[in-house]
Formats: sequence, C-alpha cells, structure tokens
Amino acid sequence: MDMRSIDLNLLVAFDAMCQHQSVTRAGEAIGLSQPAMSAAVARLRALFNDPLFVKVGTVMQPTERAQALAGAVRRVMVTVQQEILQPSGFTPETSDRTFTVITPDIGEMHFLPLLLAHLAKAAPGVRLNAVSRNREAAGETLAGADADLALGYFPDLKGSAFFQQKLFDNKHVCLLRRDHPQLRKGSLTLKAYLALQHVVVHPDGREHVFERHLQQTGHKRDVRLELSHFMSLMPIIESTDLVATVPRDLAAICQRYTQVEIVACPIACPVIPVHQFWHRRSHKDAASIWLRAQVAQLFKAG
Repeated sequence: MDMRSIDLNLLVAFDAMCQHQSVTRAGEAIGLSQPAMSAAVARLRALFNDPLFVKVGTVMQPTERAQALAGAVRRVMVTVQQEILQPSGFTPETSDRTFTVITPDIGEMHFLPLLLAHLAKAAPGVRLNAVSRNREAAGETLAGADADLALGYFPDLKGSAFFQQKLFDNKHVCLLRRDHPQLRKGSLTLKAYLALQHVVVHPDGREHVFERHLQQTGHKRDVRLELSHFMSLMPIIESTDLVATVPRDLAAICQRYTQVEIVACPIACPVIPVHQFWHRRSHKDAASIWLRAQVAQLFKAG
C-alpha cells in the first residue's frame, strides 16, 4: 500500500471508532457530522478491504482486523499529539541541551563565568559551547544553525536575517602595572600617553575600533609589542612598563586577577556597542528565547 494514496485523516476516524464504537459519538469526538463520519468509515472499509466495525446490538464492534490495527493506530495518534502537535516549549530545570555561543576571547572572560554560575542554578543540565569566529564567518555560522547566539561586537551582523539586542556600551581605558612610574605623576595626559611604550592586541579577524580611531585622528604610539590574544596581556602588563589600551570589561578582569591599575584613556574614542545577535531561524525557538532572556537579565545595562 502506497502511503501517498492514504488520507491520514482516516486514521483519526478509525481511532475514534475504536474508542467510541458508535458512528455518532465518534463523529462528535473529532468534529464530523454523522454523514461525514459514515463516509469516513466507508473509505476505511475500502482501504483495508474489511468491514472493520460491525453493528452488534447498539454498538459498532471492531472486527479482528480492526482489533489488530487498533494498537498501532493508537500509538500513531499519541505520537502525533505528544511529539508533533504539542506547542514548542523549554524546561530549563530538566533540559540537557547544548547551546553554542559565538564570542571572542574577551567575551569568554566577560560573559561565561557569570552565565555558567547562573545556569548551574537555573538549568543544571544545560551545556555551553563557546566558539570564536571572524566577522564574516559569524553570520554564516548563525545562519547555518551551527550556533544559537553571538555575543560581542559584530558590526556585520545586520539585515533582515538577524535580530539583535543591545547589552551595554564598552569604552576604552588604559592598563598599567600597579607600581608603574607614570601612576606617581598624576592623571595620564595625552602627551604622557603618547610618550609611553605600548602593547597592542590585534585579534585575527576582529574589528579594531581603537586602532582605526587613532589612524583617523593621526595619533602615533611607540608600539613595542603586538599580540593576537587579550589573555596574554595580564602577565605582560604586570611585569613591564608597557601600557595597553583595552575595552573596560577586559580591564576589569585583568585588575581582578593581576597587579594592574585602570586609568582613563586621554584619547576620546567612540564606545563599542556590545549586543547579542541571533538568526531569524531561532527567533521563535523556545529554548533560544529562554537563553536570550538569561543573557539580557545578566548583562543588559539599565
């Protein structure tokens, strides 16, 4: 028997007949008139080449063929009702879902500790997978269903395919070791800043907002070291007289774990808007909605 030739609505009628053993009551149960229900029973009989239901007294009793089919049809009905027709939902307390989040190394340091601590209480079975992607690949990864969320500064994630929610603005500050000679001289002036030796981080494939601003303003620094990863800054700043100009959230982390000081940067640079981004494919996914709500609760300013 070819599945394409079967009206699956007939299985609904069959199941109703098995349960109610009455054309009238079965029709009422599934919203069919008595003539429509009688027509459905006739089509079932033709489909299976069997009477299926015969009248005995006041009820329509199933034949042996109908009894043999009843269990399988009931399982199909239950599966459709419980696994297909149920509205999508997400129960964080019992979920073991793994969420993949795109974020740079700064994002890993800023977002993950607090988010993991929150998940341990709200969704103890949920797992996180943090991945790094450059500007171009981030959009492809979200669109390809290989990630649920992007956290950070991704200026290319725009257009009708992507949604975004602003979390906070990140400004640039300077990092120096705690006993740096410059700290004894008072505030860091532009002249003093440009006279210092600098370490600069250039993450691969990332937007360098402060570097671009320096080029536009014509300021030149004495750069003695260039790095690819922000994590390397902590031991270097702590043990040298180099100064680093970094986003405020990273500076706060460095200050928490090393002997460094945060100083206002004398060059006014545009702030970095930090967002969470997601693709329209997951916009109405219950689990993704829940995750975005947790991120907003934890990190959204104001």
